[in-house]
Amino acid sequence: MSNLKILLNGLIKENPTFVLFLGMCPTLATTTSGINGLSMGLSTMAVLVCTNFVISCIKKITPDMVRIPVFIVVIAAFVTILQMFMSAYAPQSINDALGIYIPLIVVNCIILGRAESFACKNSPISSIFDGLGIGLGFTMGLTILGVVRELLGAGSIFGVRLLPETCNILLFVLPPGAFISLGYLVALFNKFKKA
Repeated sequence: MSNLKILLNGLIKENPTFVLFLGMCPTLATTTSGINGLSMGLSTMAVLVCTNFVISCIKKITPDMVRIPVFIVVIAAFVTILQMFMSAYAPQSINDALGIYIPLIVVNCIILGRAESFACKNSPISSIFDGLGIGLGFTMGLTILGVVRELLGAGSIFGVRLLPETCNILLFVLPPGAFISLGYLVALFNKFKKA
């Protein structure tokens, strides 16, 4: 499979948010705004790309008996680096909004699943492209969901007010709004995917 096909696979055929329904905890919890969705998606993608690369490089020296614990240690190392980087350089508002969800990337089934199903069976370069594709698909899903929820719930997109406050529907920035928005977006994604 070519690297371009691997990249596009994560965006459409195996989109983690709209097709595989993986990583639903950060998907539903952090997407109250477009910037939060984008930030969480990019954070996860960075860890995914780095993890896929390292696991693909060490796959031949990792015994099968300790494969999963090794994967988790590699993921945890990159999440720790990401968390330190975000604490130092990310705006405080994003750091506060993502809070506990950054450390939870360690147990995100997208990253562990890609390590198990792709990175430990393919070359490092292909694994990087897989991480980019799946990461971009996840980022796209979280950003779209965040934009829809922010627009309907707060009347803005990326903090820019587009609708008057009288048009806000509070439900969409609350947890039930995440489920409703995700359901409609999945239906739209499937409709366009079949077309």
